[in-house]
This record gives sequence, structure tokens and C-alpha cells, in this order.
Amino acid sequence: MRIDKFLKNARIIKRRTVANEACNNQRIVVNGKQVKASYQVKINDIIEVYFGNRILKVKVLSVNEHASKETAADQYQIIED
Repeated sequence: MRIDKFLKNARIIKRRTVANEACNNQRIVVNGKQVKASYQVKINDIIEVYFGNRILKVKVLSVNEHASKETAADQYQIIED
């Protein structure tokens, strides 16, 4: 699954277009490397999202094409906030 779609499905970022813009503006880092929106997310990837002054660091636990509001947070584990 693409990183922009994962961020939207996991409800880390509210809209896919915003996630895509974050990738284009180099605010998404996976395993220490800046990635494009087309990056394919894998289990155990470490994703860092830069929200202005705040950095959210998560570990990918599962990659589901569809996630409900209740199961969205089960796709990742917050490492650092």
C-alpha cells in the first residue's frame, strides 16, 4: 500500500491529498529516508511524520486496505510523540 493511502487509512493524517502534499514537502521519513507518496509501506517500517514543531514516530504493525474507525489505530504503534 502507498504511504499516502496508509497514513489516511490509519487516520494519522485526515486526508490523502494532505498526506501526498506532506510527502512532496519532505515531511514524511521512513526508516531514516525521505520518501515519495508512492513508497510501498511494509510491516515493521518506522514512519516519522513532521507536523510543524511536533514529530510523530510510529511503527507499522499491519497494512490493511480498509480500516474502520475502531481498527485504524491497530495498524501502528506510537513510538514517540
